[in-house]
Amino acid sequence: MSELKSPAKEAKERRERFTTASGLPLERLYTEESLAGWDAAEALGYPGEFPYTRGIYPSMYRGRLWTMRQYAGFGSAAESNERYRYLLSRGQSGLSVAFDLPTQIGMDSDHALALGGVGKVGVAIDSLEDMEKLFEGIPLEKVSTSMTINATAAILLCLYLAVARKQNVTFDKVSGTIQNDILKEYIARGTYIYPPKPSMRIITDIFEWCAKEVPKWNTISISGYHIREAGSTAVQEIAFTLSNGKAYVKAALEKGLDINVFGMRY
Repeated sequence: MSELKSPAKEAKERRERFTTASGLPLERLYTEESLAGWDAAEALGYPGEFPYTRGIYPSMYRGRLWTMRQYAGFGSAAESNERYRYLLSRGQSGLSVAFDLPTQIGMDSDHALALGGVGKVGVAIDSLEDMEKLFEGIPLEKVSTSMTINATAAILLCLYLAVARKQNVTFDKVSGTIQNDILKEYIARGTYIYPPKPSMRIITDIFEWCAKEVPKWNTISISGYHIREAGSTAVQEIAFTLSNGKAYVKAALEKGLDINVFGMRY
């Protein structure tokens, strides 16, 4: 019978302090004692119930899979349409449109200041004809479309709905999302056009109109990752994102909108 060996001498740790990418300290070991005073019912809850830590739907993805999209937008509407139809033919269940920077700031492709930016990092959309080419052969009542667009979100949404109308699709059957998160643009990306107050007015107008006319449309997608990519820590990212969300809710409530209505597509 072999003799028991004494535990090996503990190796010296590589550094005195370990942290996350945001500088938060990481302890060597976490146990139940680390959660002293933590109330699971209050802080965790159940799926579909406040505080929604376990998801916003009771059954989550056991009941319905998430929409699968690949973010894409090539130089021209025709090239992007070819890509979208390919992706849909291979099983993708929704579209995610990337627009070029001139489109994001409401600038036509033939504008002198757009030189060098047309069709880069996304598709160029200047007209209803472009939008028709972008979704040619794609039934908008069957496909959910996410559009990463902010300052010109109202314009691109109008063009999208005009295409739906040309396809004889009623607005109540159209589904999708516009990012429409202008506060994040002032903080991180810079693709804003109007001052903050008029921009917030446009956003809440979209809340109000879509709630009545396009009930399946998600009128805003509050973004945090752009803030993180601009140099924030994880804590700052969450702080700014939640602050932006609260500002949108406050603006909508001050407009007299019902949170139980616009909040459903928030």
